[in-house]
Amino acid sequence: MSIKDSAIVDSGALLSEKPVRTGLWWGLAGVLAFSFTVPLTRIAVSDLNPLFIGAGRAVVAGALSMALLAMTRAMLPTARQWSRIALVTVGVVLGFPLLTTFALETSSAGHAAVVIGLLPAATAVFAVLRGHERPSGGFWWASAAGAVSVIVFTAIANGGLGSLHLSDLLLFGAVICAALGYSEGALLAREIGSWQTIAWALVLGLPATVTLTVISVAGNPIAGDASSWLAFAYLGCVSMFLGFFPWYRGLSIGPVSTVSQTQLVQPVLSIVWSALILGETLSPSTIAGGLVVIACAWLALRARVKPRSR
Repeated sequence: MSIKDSAIVDSGALLSEKPVRTGLWWGLAGVLAFSFTVPLTRIAVSDLNPLFIGAGRAVVAGALSMALLAMTRAMLPTARQWSRIALVTVGVVLGFPLLTTFALETSSAGHAAVVIGLLPAATAVFAVLRGHERPSGGFWWASAAGAVSVIVFTAIANGGLGSLHLSDLLLFGAVICAALGYSEGALLAREIGSWQTIAWALVLGLPATVTLTVISVAGNPIAGDASSWLAFAYLGCVSMFLGFFPWYRGLSIGPVSTVSQTQLVQPVLSIVWSALILGETLSPSTIAGGLVVIACAWLALRARVKPRSR
């Protein structure tokens, strides 16, 4: 056997080379798609009912999922996989969209984007619990620093920890929901495929999302201008559907705890889009918070993550 034979290459070394880079690029593609979610949600809630936006966009994505699953004749998940798909549904089909939409009724897009910067650290925790990954101490220090910087930013922006707004609590709840859905979806994507994971999750959630959508329009006609409807269309077609194709693809390549850190770039992108699209002012605290979070993401991506336990 040659010393260059791949059979004797350390698995940890393999984990840090091409597969991880591929996963990071897929992850970044998903992050780019998701980065427009916060500012466009802010546009949509200016005219449309937040319950309609949160549930209705999942109905749009669910209809697209049913069409795609039917055209490709995708295999039905097993009974055990359905129970795990339910976690994805609760996390990213119901929890995150609804909580962020209601939060953005009162929160600025830039502020919400930085609070959501907690998401990569939360996803890494779930990756350890569900995927049995073993990030290094340096990874945890970098992730913890990013999480703390987000909390400090929120406190400063609101005048102290004692004055956290309801919108902040809603955003923190959304972070937990999304982290659960991301980590579980990454594991499922390795079994049934990336787009199939989000498609089945959206289909499973249709009874709930259709019901909530009907409730939102009952006795309250939906009316909005063209910009609100275009924003809603993006949320339904991209944020809830197409964006998950590369995102779950990247997470499935993994490690989940590493690829998830690419989402720390999302707050900075969302803040830039908020300034360009919404005309929001970039305050010094918002800029400082974004830069600190990005620095922590860079440190986390450089840290070593050991292979999943077999």
